[in-house]
Amino acid sequence: MIASARMYEWAPSLTMAWRRLLEWVALRAGVALEVLDSRAVSLDELWAREDLGCVFMCGYPYALRERRPALLAAPVPSPPRYGSRPVYVTDFIVRAEGAFRTLESTFGGRIAYSTEHSHSGYNAARYHLLRYRSASRDALYAEVKGPYERQRAVIQAVLDGEVDVGAIDGYAHDLLRRHDQAIADRLRVVATTDAAPSPPLVASPAMGAADRARLSEALVTAHEATEMAGVLADLLLLRFERVEERAFQLFLDWEHAAAAAGYQKIR
Repeated sequence: MIASARMYEWAPSLTMAWRRLLEWVALRAGVALEVLDSRAVSLDELWAREDLGCVFMCGYPYALRERRPALLAAPVPSPPRYGSRPVYVTDFIVRAEGAFRTLESTFGGRIAYSTEHSHSGYNAARYHLLRYRSASRDALYAEVKGPYERQRAVIQAVLDGEVDVGAIDGYAHDLLRRHDQAIADRLRVVATTDAAPSPPLVASPAMGAADRARLSEALVTAHEATEMAGVLADLLLLRFERVEERAFQLFLDWEHAAAAAGYQKIR
């Protein structure tokens, strides 16, 4: 079975920190896991595997699945904006040296997205944009560019001037500030969405229930281990918490709200 934090490996130092955490969890749980070098694997390919042991998965594709993986736990980020809860947000970002100061000022321009089945990169952004639409302004942007697949590519598109604004995972953005300050300093946040449940760590149903239970216990007690304090600090984590399937209905509710408004696609 495999472990992966590919969703949040936005810098080499992050890849190392996640590996340390996942290896510790496997050892503490007594479950053999291979921490996957997943740089050459897309998230879709990763989540389609049948050997998931402890893998981060976006809550939107999780909610969309008919046969869902087993939930292990979800992260509780440490930045104050998450309120010590297992939630995250989406940040709309522009170039820091550019003229845009508000999300409304980007309307009529170009927006980038990673993939349409990403919550932070699309679903949350689409739901947030609903409030700005009207009968006289059905389309907010002149051009919608994507899919860029990865959110680091969305950031680069913003920095390169290919687009005016992009939507990215807020927790990953916080991690970027800690692990790649030079890039983070070149970005400005012009809006932030409401909070939604954090991407959970999941396991395939093929993994035995006893192994899943031990992995879950290792995750939710990691913050009690003194040897993990530095790793959790590097990952901006307070702890992990157990979560239930019903929490992820929010993603479908936001999707349905966009569909009801005739706004299935960002435009």
